[in-house]
Amino acid sequence: MKMISPYAENLPTGVLHSKKLIAFFINHLNRIYCAKSHLQKNLPEMREHAHFSDLINAITETLIDVEKQISRMDEIYAILDVRPGFEDCLGVIGLIDDTFSAISQEIDDPEMSDLSILFYLQNIEAIEMASFKMLNLAAPKLGHKDIKQLLKENFNEAQEDLVLLQEITSKYLQ
Repeated sequence: MKMISPYAENLPTGVLHSKKLIAFFINHLNRIYCAKSHLQKNLPEMREHAHFSDLINAITETLIDVEKQISRMDEIYAILDVRPGFEDCLGVIGLIDDTFSAISQEIDDPEMSDLSILFYLQNIEAIEMASFKMLNLAAPKLGHKDIKQLLKENFNEAQEDLVLLQEITSKYLQ
């Protein structure tokens, strides 16, 4: 027997086709766009602080993927005929900035510095995956199947980057 939330039973029919869903979608797309833009700006510096060659290569690959993901999100904004907004981005930027704080605390210990980079990059990728998945679930309600495909590609890249970082962490900790 399928459990239905009492809240869900009280939702008006068609609520997910409203302007509220579009506003929700754009707001959360803005947050992930903001995070990706911040990463694009900061990954080169993070790469300079990395020591393990596999990690350096992974950061380079992640940067390439971030640039592709931003490009896809730009396409989504164009489809929706809106511009990216950078309001309400402090949380995701704070997580990325925490990475640099952790790295600087470990600046004299290359192994711990690399481990800090791996830790934070995996956290960031996991958040991005969850965001892309949620937006992908909402995308069909927007009436643009291209958006769903663009989000799926971003999700898949984030997932591949996370797996790569997990493999490097396992290798690093052996």
